[in-house]
Amino acid sequence: MNDEHNNHGGKRAGSGRKTGTGTYREETSVMRVPNSQKPVISDFLEAYAKKQRLAELKDNLDSIEEFTQLSAELESMSLPLFESKVPAGLPSPADDHVDARMDPNTYLINKADKTFFVTIQGESMIEVGLMPGDKAIIEKDKVPAVGDIVLAMIDGEFTVKTLAKQKDGMPKLLPANTSGRYAPILITQQMQFKIWGVVTGSFRKF
Repeated sequence: MNDEHNNHGGKRAGSGRKTGTGTYREETSVMRVPNSQKPVISDFLEAYAKKQRLAELKDNLDSIEEFTQLSAELESMSLPLFESKVPAGLPSPADDHVDARMDPNTYLINKADKTFFVTIQGESMIEVGLMPGDKAIIEKDKVPAVGDIVLAMIDGEFTVKTLAKQKDGMPKLLPANTSGRYAPILITQQMQFKIWGVVTGSFRKF
C-alpha cells in the first residue's frame, strides 16, 4: 500500500488542536476517576486553568489603583475660561481676555452619583493620552460600545482598554501602545469578564 492508503480514515499529520492552545495550555491525557470525585477534580482543574490564564494576562494588564467614588452632590465651581492667542505665557485678567466662565465639574462629569475615578498604572494606553498616574473618569451606567475605552474586570483583575469584538462576537480588549509590549486580550467563555464602566475623560496634576 502507498502512503495515501495508509492514512485513509486516520488522523492527518499536523491536524487537530495545536499543543498549548487548549484550556490548560499543555498536552492532556485521559484518565479514569471515581464518579464521586468528578466535581472536586473539575473545580481543581477550573482553578488551575484560571491561574494559567492570569499568568499569561499579567503582562497585558495594567493595575488599577485608588477607586474614588464621587459625592452625589458636587459643589458648583465657576472659574474664568481665558481666550488667549499668546503662544506662551499666561493671559492677564486685566487684559480683558476672559471669554466665559466654566464649572470643571460640569465639564468633566455627567452623573456624579454614577461616576468614580481610578488611577492609571502602566503604559498600555499612552497613545490615547492615559499616562501612569492619570485619573480616569469612569461612568458606571454608560452603555459600552465598540471603540469605547472601558474599565473591565477579567478573572478578578481590573484593566483599562479599548473595547473591540472578535470574529465570533466575543469581546476583545485592545491596548493603545504600538511598542509591541502589550498584546490584545481575547475574552473566552472560560473567563470571568465584566465591564464596570466607560472612560469618559481623564485629568492629571503636573
